[in-house]
Amino acid sequence: MDSTIKPSVELLIRNIKRLISVDTKKLEYIIAAQIAGGHVILADSHGVGKTSLARALAHSIRWRPEDMIAGDIKMEGFNRIQCTVDLLPQDILGYNRFIGHSGEMVFNKGPIFAHFVLCDEINLLTPKTQGSFLQVMEEQTVTIEGKLYRLHDPFFIIATMNLRGVHLFPLPAPQLDRFMIRLSLGYPSAEEEREIIARHGRMDAWDNFESVIDSADLIRWKKMVDDVQMHSGVSSYIVDCVRQTRVHPDIESAASPRAGVRISRLARSLALCRGLDYVPIDFVKEIFIPAMAHRIITRDPSIPPEAPLERILDTVPVEPPVFAEQTVSLKPPASVKPEVSRVSAAES
Repeated sequence: MDSTIKPSVELLIRNIKRLISVDTKKLEYIIAAQIAGGHVILADSHGVGKTSLARALAHSIRWRPEDMIAGDIKMEGFNRIQCTVDLLPQDILGYNRFIGHSGEMVFNKGPIFAHFVLCDEINLLTPKTQGSFLQVMEEQTVTIEGKLYRLHDPFFIIATMNLRGVHLFPLPAPQLDRFMIRLSLGYPSAEEEREIIARHGRMDAWDNFESVIDSADLIRWKKMVDDVQMHSGVSSYIVDCVRQTRVHPDIESAASPRAGVRISRLARSLALCRGLDYVPIDFVKEIFIPAMAHRIITRDPSIPPEAPLERILDTVPVEPPVFAEQTVSLKPPASVKPEVSRVSAAES
């Protein structure tokens, strides 16, 4: 395991928090999702710093000249798509334009051609335009009139979603399922809000903001996620939790097998960010709800999806050998015998 990853991720977090007031653990989850090759959706109110967070993350990366070219298309480091109801797929992906005097077709790229993309208020888009994200999110490619354009790593979408308002188009389940994790930044504390006013009430708030991580590091870390070990018992625990969503009486639309794949990869990436070469089962429990809540629909709309997921975590048993081999300095569940929990993680 590369011992530089954990301090580098901590440096990235500190750099962003110099400018943005955000919960450290939520920021760590966003970075882990990016390294894992996933995308993030932020379900929040207006004005809590979603755009600034995405911008700070993108501007913390030192881009190489070769990063800014995808075939014959110039890539941007960061682009923002401000969604509206009249936005069309070609406004996002790009389109071919006919040049009359020369008879040529010229491709005009859309804002999706960037390494970090903020899709602001995605549920203001019509279903047709929302669907234009499916291919690029899953395959990291864009097809325009039969021609395939491949977007180079790193590629990361942060989408924001209104919780209330008119003219909203709820994202369909297949599209929500493609986001690795859904988070809410929430409102800051009174002290944090005073800091925000002092910091961002000035025109020079961004003047001394610096890039601290090389893009090559992000690409290298993404490849290393596959090398993080996951005990078969941890994989079985993920499967058991996912399958419980299909029989829970409060859940109408359950999680697909893709959910287990995304959770396992996010858990591996989180372990990598924290300097581990294996996945403790506690990491799976930690990320299960934010990585799963947007993938299910409850029978009663008044019941938040987090409620049945919490009950699933409470009822799905953890096999003692799995806990013994994978635990990391956390108090074991009551169902695990004390003598088992003392087994060293090194024995795995």
